[in-house]
Amino acid sequence: MKQKPIVIGIAGGSGSGKTSVTKAIYEHFQGHSILMIEQDYYYKDQSHLPLEERLKTNYDHPLAFDNDLLINHINQLLNHKAVEKPVYDYKMHTRSQQTIPVEPKEVIILEGILVLEDERLRNLMDMKLYVDTDADLRIIRRLLRDIKERGRSIDSVIEQYVSVVRPMHNQFIEPTKRYADVIIPEGGHNHVAIDLMVTKIQTILEQKSFL
Repeated sequence: MKQKPIVIGIAGGSGSGKTSVTKAIYEHFQGHSILMIEQDYYYKDQSHLPLEERLKTNYDHPLAFDNDLLINHINQLLNHKAVEKPVYDYKMHTRSQQTIPVEPKEVIILEGILVLEDERLRNLMDMKLYVDTDADLRIIRRLLRDIKERGRSIDSVIEQYVSVVRPMHNQFIEPTKRYADVIIPEGGHNHVAIDLMVTKIQTILEQKSFL
């Protein structure tokens, strides 16, 4: 009988460095059986709404995510079944017609701002991490990223941060820190914490005879 895969949840605010932490862990185990699921891929399909309505979407609110589909996919992967991961089209503000085939692996890393918010998701996780970074660093990182990668203006990034990102962080994301098994300050720059996580994951894998 096949061993049940392990699920690691990695949460944190926008610009916290959770993606860097995720990539560092993922890269350490490359060559082993590991996959990454990004919560961002699971924004709800909005094709039934007119574009002007879709433009009002608050992507930092728990209701923006199709957690039912995400939970279904995690359960399928835990039962060693492949899934078709959705793709989100940010230009059209709805789900794309494309999907990405994902094969089951021994380690599943689930990464996203609100992966610890839904109790049903938390119950699927063997380990829950929260990447905790000061707000000033997070806004600077978001500014640099959105201007460089998304062609945004400074004013538009700051306006969105003040009106949506910050209040949603305080209301929904920050409180999920209490569910974390481990809190990692400063994200991908915290090499000691990442090394500890890697060692812990290796121990779990060895206990399950994966390594």
